[in-house]
Amino acid sequence: MRAWALDKPGPAAAHPLRLVERELPEPRAGQLTARLLACGVCRTDLHLAEGDLPPRRGGVVPGHEVVAEVIALGPACRRFSLGDRVGVPWLASTCGRCHFCLTGKENLCETATFTGWDRDGGYAEAIVANEEYLYSLPDSLGDEKAAPLLCAGIIGYRALRRANLPAGGELGLFGFGGSAHLALQVAVAEGASVHVFTRSEPARQLALSLGAKSAQGPFDRSPVDLDSVVVFAPSGDVVPASLGALARGGRAVLAGIHMSDLAPLSYERHLFGEKELTSVTANTRSDGREFLELAGRIGIEVTTTPYAFEQAGEALADLARGKVRGAGVLLFD
Repeated sequence: MRAWALDKPGPAAAHPLRLVERELPEPRAGQLTARLLACGVCRTDLHLAEGDLPPRRGGVVPGHEVVAEVIALGPACRRFSLGDRVGVPWLASTCGRCHFCLTGKENLCETATFTGWDRDGGYAEAIVANEEYLYSLPDSLGDEKAAPLLCAGIIGYRALRRANLPAGGELGLFGFGGSAHLALQVAVAEGASVHVFTRSEPARQLALSLGAKSAQGPFDRSPVDLDSVVVFAPSGDVVPASLGALARGGRAVLAGIHMSDLAPLSYERHLFGEKELTSVTANTRSDGREFLELAGRIGIEVTTTPYAFEQAGEALADLARGKVRGAGVLLFD
């Protein structure tokens, strides 16, 4: 099978991925092998390719927003059958025994492994994955539209839940790409007023078309005091602006796996008034199940920019340049 492997990180514009031939992966007990149908191009893949997120091993295949068809079952597989469509997400395994796993916080497991970082991911024609960490996908969404839900959607959902947004509250989203455009729709469906802050004019227009109350630059004054904020942009320089827009008692959530260093914070201007600043670290399987059920129920609209499998390098370069509308998705013949 063909796969895009990362031997050495480098600028996305230099196309650091290498197209290689690999053996079709064989499933072990509790695993299955699936043929790729679509794979989202996540900003985490870009961080990995460029070295912001150091690769866990040489030659790893990125990609963790995987829609695939089951073609082989290992011993003891019970959840899925041959021909089923499955979603392979970022969280690939946890220990199941530590304090975090036993208290509903498996996303914090210190020995967790991740698709496209520890294990080969979906920039390949086939993938092997642990059956217990896979998702069934809403029938209402085709392969291209379902792929971004598997990380961008789920992480955005967890970030919203971490934000403690009150019913009918005012929410700010800083950065507006694959994850934010899905989180906005969940928040609007639940009655929130959403205000978007992003450098990109096309992204501002997309936000307004999806129901945002306002859309402006990341350092523009917010039209209202915000009850909650989620920062999707990987730029630490916008964090003080997001905190400055928060009402007293509000919470700001940083939703990325990587972010540049935070700009200096002033206690009096940015945190005083019982404001809170927290992060999101991966997601639990429960988050994924809840979000995918919700996405199917509200008819979430997924905006995508499609690329052929052979264009994986171009997709990452476009993402680095801010040229991807919504979420990039690799498609397989």
